[in-house]
Amino acid sequence: MVNMINNQIPLADRMRPETLMEFFGQDELVGENTFLKKAIEVDNIPSMIFWGPPGTGKTTLARIIARQTNSEFKQLSAVSSGKKDLMEIVERAKENARLQIKTILFVDEIHRWNKAQQDVLLPYIENGTIILIGATTENPSFEVNSAVISRTRVIVLKKLSVEALELIIDLALKDKLRGLGDQNIKVEKKAKKFLAAMANGDARMALNTLEVCAGQNQKITIDNIKQVLQKTHLMYDKNGEEHYNIISALHKSMRGGDPDASVYWLCRMLAGGEDPLYIARRLVRFASEDIGIANNTALLLANAVFDSCHKLGMPECGVHLAQCVIYLAKSVKNVAAYDAYSRAMRDVEELGNLPIPLHLRNAPTKLMKDLGYSKGYKYTPKENSSDQQYMPDKLKNKKYL
Repeated sequence: MVNMINNQIPLADRMRPETLMEFFGQDELVGENTFLKKAIEVDNIPSMIFWGPPGTGKTTLARIIARQTNSEFKQLSAVSSGKKDLMEIVERAKENARLQIKTILFVDEIHRWNKAQQDVLLPYIENGTIILIGATTENPSFEVNSAVISRTRVIVLKKLSVEALELIIDLALKDKLRGLGDQNIKVEKKAKKFLAAMANGDARMALNTLEVCAGQNQKITIDNIKQVLQKTHLMYDKNGEEHYNIISALHKSMRGGDPDASVYWLCRMLAGGEDPLYIARRLVRFASEDIGIANNTALLLANAVFDSCHKLGMPECGVHLAQCVIYLAKSVKNVAAYDAYSRAMRDVEELGNLPIPLHLRNAPTKLMKDLGYSKGYKYTPKENSSDQQYMPDKLKNKKYL
């Protein structure tokens, strides 16, 4: 008979680890002789920011810390809470402090709080009223106030490996009290590895998918999992850090002359739903920035592919992008144009509007001619102009190439 609790609480929540022994996949953080494990053992937890992808255990680790230390655990979601909710917890924390009880405040999605809301935390972190554990999927350097970061330790949780997710799946299948152990669910070995891979480092997704599959089949196959997932669920947040990481990987793979890696990163972006025109614009830029005068055809091809993407859209334009990416990756590179532009722009910004030499100025009127405009200019097609000065006097003989 299925435990009644199984009908009410999702499997991912039921299987949430309660001890570090069950906390798989983050050994670098909580394994033997690590800073965090020692801090828990001696009950000396600092304020921290947990940064990592969804489903890597940020909330779970915070709860384990509170359970294994002399602390009361309070949780807020930055999406739905504000200053009033925070101050209520602060008052509770002050009472706890008088009773020698520490208060851990866990703020989920702390990056959703604005600067003013985050700043409210500062005095209570400094005087020890609360131990802050903030959780974020975004880079704290950009999304969390520097004043908060300076008072906390940033702990990076990595995506869970396929092996770690398989262990989590096995535990859920065996556990009779919290998991599916009383249902005699069988998962093919290849199917388990497939599920772990498709979960993309997210334990919650792996367990949610397992639970749906188990509700439909006693024996779970790869086909069952595919039907539940519908698609590969690739991690690609078009507005988040992963977006910039993947476009960076594409750019650097092309720059490094690796067409295979370049096509892979292109497909990661397209499969994740990226706008093909965004990619095409980056390729046009790359054609001049990284290839430049070494191969002027690269810019022509990149522009043609941009036009094709505009006319066709996905999925038809995918092959055009692949052709361009491969060509750019294989092409000889030359950054002379990029470097020349950068150095010249720096001079423009630092030196301002330097006077144009008189002989280079246009002289459409008699007054301008009388003032010396265009005087002494040598017409290159008919005269030897090798000694003619084209730069402002202050930049005479300056070279950008």
